[in-house]
Amino acid sequence: MSAAIPPCDAGNAAQPAAHPAIQAVRHPNWVLTATILASSLAFIDGSVINVGLAAIGASLKAGTGDLSWVINAYLLPLGALLLLGGAAGDRYGRMRLLVAGTVLFGLASIACALAPSLTWLLAGRAIQGIGAAMLLPNSLAILGASFSGEKRGQAVGIWAAMGSVMGAAGPVLGGWLIDIWSWHAIFLINLPLVAGAALLALLFVQDAQEPDASALDWPGGLLATAGLGAITWGLTIGAGPAGWTGPVMLLTGLGALLMLSFLRIEKSRGERAMMPLSLFGSSSFIGLTIFTWLLWGALGALITLVPYMLIERGGYSGTGAGAALVPFALVLTVGSPLMGRVAGRTGPRLPLTIGALVTAAGFLLLLRIGETANYWTGVFPGILVIAIGMSGAVAPLTAAVLSSVDTAHTGSASGLNSAVARIAGMVAVALLGGVLGASGQILKNGFDAAMIACAIAALAGAASAFFLIRIDGDQANSP
Repeated sequence: MSAAIPPCDAGNAAQPAAHPAIQAVRHPNWVLTATILASSLAFIDGSVINVGLAAIGASLKAGTGDLSWVINAYLLPLGALLLLGGAAGDRYGRMRLLVAGTVLFGLASIACALAPSLTWLLAGRAIQGIGAAMLLPNSLAILGASFSGEKRGQAVGIWAAMGSVMGAAGPVLGGWLIDIWSWHAIFLINLPLVAGAALLALLFVQDAQEPDASALDWPGGLLATAGLGAITWGLTIGAGPAGWTGPVMLLTGLGALLMLSFLRIEKSRGERAMMPLSLFGSSSFIGLTIFTWLLWGALGALITLVPYMLIERGGYSGTGAGAALVPFALVLTVGSPLMGRVAGRTGPRLPLTIGALVTAAGFLLLLRIGETANYWTGVFPGILVIAIGMSGAVAPLTAAVLSSVDTAHTGSASGLNSAVARIAGMVAVALLGGVLGASGQILKNGFDAAMIACAIAALAGAASAFFLIRIDGDQANSP
């Protein structure tokens, strides 16, 4: 991520020539479609699995900690390798990494669908995470390098909206497949997207290796992976029935030491690092990072707990629990392109601040989910308000991140921001270990505590956006 432009200086810095990995775009609509289909794999798989948790637990006799790992086995390699996946795209070609990651994701999905045991399922989920770490940052990097100005904001809005549609349609279709067949079938939803994304990328995204790119930061990547793995493993076990025993605390502490070693290596590598620490000299970049961590951690808790709560406590079917989140996607479909254009004119600060405040109110409304879990009075109001708030955050945040660096390093930039988002969701799920698998009043109490924590996180995200982000409309529109 060398030559990265701090976010506060992005608008004033001279813009370099277009990255040779992305040639002149002759078919921008098809390029946009390819990035949407590829990134939708990550969005769908991150949401559809939540509808299947109860069925997987019953079928494979998985305990509370095991259910957490069905999610975290995917999120761990995804969060840990996103930085490396983005940097590899800058070095070897973004289209190549996108196609390779997409195909790997498809093969892993087949393995998950055929998994005869929990061990095989977790192995397939981990390989899915590796594939997603390759395709997701390069999908965004291709998008950022193919559009500029207000068209970039609009394209990012469409990308975010369609990702939300796919992410919401997945649980509905997945819940229906579980009801009529088996949880194994939910992983087959990915295969048509894999074929479409790979084919369109090969046909319409022109790619070339960047000759001046530095070697990949393998020491940093390995340390980040090991450190995040130890921390997540420790959090998952500690939040579950086993509790915070001595070995668990030792494991978590080891992860923290590995992450400190990662930061030391990144500092020594300077601008050749996978995560150049010079970026954090900008208050805007710090604000964007904190905002992403807080909002996407809260969102990870939402999409994990709400379907589980509705199935276990409300008696919903898999289809019904999946459909409960459909309004979230519909609102983002309409709101994200609009807010992408608004942020392009005004800058991201106010949309992000207001969006986070509205999101906090939505989490508090979800406390209304009671004994019967009535959808229209207990579930829908909170989901609708959260969706309105998040529609003011998704596109402005993504556009701000893409405009914070030069076009030659958008892969690393999007990889870093995506890594923060996925790791936040991963940590949130790990901390929910004591709630997943619970029932009755214990489940209700845990759910309420989680929603209050999410509301507090959203309020803190609003404060970070308002006081730290200093990107105006001109900077957001810079190519």
